[in-house]
Amino acid sequence: MKKAILFILTVLMSFQFLSANSNTEAASDGNVSIEMWTKEGDADGTLQWTMALIEQFMAENPTITVEVVKKTTVDELREDFQTASLAGETPDLLWTVSDHAGPFLTADLIQSVDGLVDLSKFVETVTTAEGSWAVPMSSGNHLMLIYNKDLIQTPPTTTDELIAMGTELTTDDMYGLVYNQTEPFWFVPWLGGFNGKVFAADGVTPTLNTKEMVNALQFVSDLKNKYAIVPQECDYNAADTLFKEGKAAMIINGDWSLGDYEKLFGDKLGVTRIPMVSATKKWPAPYTAGIYLMVPKDIDAAKAKAAAKLIEFFTSKDVQYSQVNDFNRLPGLKAAYDAPKIKESSILKGSSYQLEVGTPMPTVLEMRAVWDGIKPELAQVLAGNISPADAAELMQESAVAGIAAQQ
Repeated sequence: MKKAILFILTVLMSFQFLSANSNTEAASDGNVSIEMWTKEGDADGTLQWTMALIEQFMAENPTITVEVVKKTTVDELREDFQTASLAGETPDLLWTVSDHAGPFLTADLIQSVDGLVDLSKFVETVTTAEGSWAVPMSSGNHLMLIYNKDLIQTPPTTTDELIAMGTELTTDDMYGLVYNQTEPFWFVPWLGGFNGKVFAADGVTPTLNTKEMVNALQFVSDLKNKYAIVPQECDYNAADTLFKEGKAAMIINGDWSLGDYEKLFGDKLGVTRIPMVSATKKWPAPYTAGIYLMVPKDIDAAKAKAAAKLIEFFTSKDVQYSQVNDFNRLPGLKAAYDAPKIKESSILKGSSYQLEVGTPMPTVLEMRAVWDGIKPELAQVLAGNISPADAAELMQESAVAGIAAQQ
């Protein structure tokens, strides 16, 4: 495991330092040393912030020392953790993305957090019939409607209004709306708005061949081919460029884009929910994710207790406020949504308003087969090469076959 660690930051005070080989002895003295892996980086200051939190935690809990291991990428963290688990040398706490819960659960590498914290205090987390598997540190990574106030003063609240405004705004060199048409992640909110879901209640059986899917496909096709308020071809970069150049009044994009847009547009940037589907009176439901804290399965009781105390500290209201103030991250703790910055910032307020109707992205392995099933047929519908009904049938067949291949 140690060879896999590229960068180790140790924040132990000299009098607190305990070698890895002294853990057993230290535990007998009432002291505990734990190791936490994080995906945070130093470029945006989040690693430095995390380290400062660790120092504060250890000062307040002198019997617990924490060694922080920074992984260069989220993929490296996932792969190293899976390898370390095979060798029986896991860390004691993971600070990582929610997407990792799926593969870790499938491999039986993490333990339930039901007994560690009161999960009713948090936004939705990764839950199966057997329990809940992560504590949300932050929540977000969701799509929303972002608009240029120089081009549109009041955003549409329904799809009927969206089409009417888009039609009025769209000219030869201007579009009413742009978004990444090539990725299913941008399509799923509309499926939710038409009351559809990609999985049945068991969370793993695809439900792509439904009238809700057909209606959602017809809607996005109409935006492009009937009403023509979106470009004929538009991937992520094209949409982003058109919006930044002032050639699109509205864009559907994620919270990760808000920093750049805010720098460019200042107080001319507006953020709100993706318009309600007029036909169903239901809000589109973008997938949400975030940064989650996960506890490896086979750590001893003393380390588990120390990890739980550290989780309690990370999810305290003061720390949750801090990540809002310093990094514009929406909290995992529900009570922290009263943070003054969320109330005062129209951008964070709009982002949290959208988050309220989001839905956690499934973390099961079957989701890969669903993405692969949707993407090519969505493209065919938008190109006018196939009907929504035929596309839905093919999506289902592809997803089922893909899941079977995973077995």
